Amino acid sequence: MDLALLRTFVTVHRAGSFTRAAALLGLSQPAVTSQIRTLERQLGRPLFLRQARGVTPTTIGDELAHKAAPHLDALVEIAETGIDDDFSLRTLHLAGPPEFTAERALPALTELTGEDSQGLALRASFGNAEETLEGLAAGHHDLAISTARPRGALLTATPLCDEEHVLVAAPRWVDRIGAGQLRHKGAHALEDVPVVEVHESLPFVSRYWASVYDSRPAAPGTAIVPDLRAVLACAVAGAGLAVLPRYLCADALERGDVVALHDPPVPPLRTYFLVVRTGTLAMPHIARAHEWLLRAASDWA
Repeated sequence: MDLALLRTFVTVHRAGSFTRAAALLGLSQPAVTSQIRTLERQLGRPLFLRQARGVTPTTIGDELAHKAAPHLDALVEIAETGIDDDFSLRTLHLAGPPEFTAERALPALTELTGEDSQGLALRASFGNAEETLEGLAAGHHDLAISTARPRGALLTATPLCDEEHVLVAAPRWVDRIGAGQLRHKGAHALEDVPVVEVHESLPFVSRYWASVYDSRPAAPGTAIVPDLRAVLACAVAGAGLAVLPRYLCADALERGDVVALHDPPVPPLRTYFLVVRTGTLAMPHIARAHEWLLRAASDWA
């Protein structure tokens, strides 16, 4: 059986689409369709059911993918390692949310780019979960950091770390509201405090209110800025309350630039996932960066 046909088949199986598989393989869609039809003729059985949007594997297709994929991945690993034991020419394309990628992931990965390491080249791009996962699936990135766990066989996600969210504001707001009011009235004491957020839908504040207070925030967004670092700067300047990842505001809390308005017994958490296209961990430069970030995340906790 032709290994090229099997490679195309496994890519289609993981992508769930001839069009997406063609993009990943660098082939035209008709070429991918022709290869799958050739393989189906050789086997004498259909491997996919064609649908309006993509394809669904048949039972035989699932069985073949289960048997063939690990061996194809192993061949890729052998080829990649054999061709290039030196990482100096390999470039890792990373995508993720701007704040977490800049503050956490990039400082960790830059250790792999120095002269004393394997000389990995690094390229980064920023985006939300939907954008980064779509780019990864399309082959634009090698590794993505996402707060959403992807579905389907094309992408494989590994939990990276949990992010604690903290409700903060400049000290002047505590003076204005009163510490006693905050303790006894909870969310009601904050109804007149302006909100600083990254979007009009107030994603961070709304999630915090639902988790901690079992309600919705009463105040609308006063300052909407599309970067959590800018949200922190606005909060420090006294623009209003904000919900921020602890790693991002820890120094400001320690300096007293902002204070925590509430300390719930179980703080809200958000999980980050490290995502790759299924099978690409066979490539040494991706596997090394993947492992490096997982190790670094144990210190972030």
